[in-house]
Amino acid sequence: MNLKFDSAEILTISMMLFAIIDVVGSVPVLIDLRVRVGELDAKKASIASLVIMVTFLFVGEKLLSIIGIDIHSFAIAGALVLFFLALEMILGIRLYKDTVPATVSIVLIAFPMIAGAGTITTLLTLKSQYHTENILVAIVLNVIVVYLVLKNTHRIEKLIGTGGIEVLRKVFGVIILALAVKLFQINVNI
Repeated sequence: MNLKFDSAEILTISMMLFAIIDVVGSVPVLIDLRVRVGELDAKKASIASLVIMVTFLFVGEKLLSIIGIDIHSFAIAGALVLFFLALEMILGIRLYKDTVPATVSIVLIAFPMIAGAGTITTLLTLKSQYHTENILVAIVLNVIVVYLVLKNTHRIEKLIGTGGIEVLRKVFGVIILALAVKLFQINVNI
């Protein structure tokens, strides 16, 4: 087995996943959940997120082929999802509305908040562009960040403040928008 670890690739993938996962931008939602249900179980939510992302990284493409969808079509669809997600972040609007169950579980935090559709779509798209071992390292790095944020939501809230969180959400929205355009362009030209 010839592993091709590349620090530049790992950094690029990590930044993309960080922007997509947007755990810092999710701090307001996490704070609201913490207020309603008590302390969040950072360890369980992080492990669940890791399992979902790694599983989909390895099995996702096979699943798509079973239902007759190629990776490029899925990537284009994912680029469109990311585009609308970015618009939500930048413009401060909600295009997708979901209901929050009365009891919040680890599943709600791990999926869809951390390892949601945008993350899964991005992983499949990244797999067509980068080495799997670099994606795995980037996933682990991001899960560590997710764990730290989940563990310290109350400290982050005090440190950054409401205005700071909104600024971060806008910045990461622009990054996701640029990523969506790039993914669309790459996969349309194939």
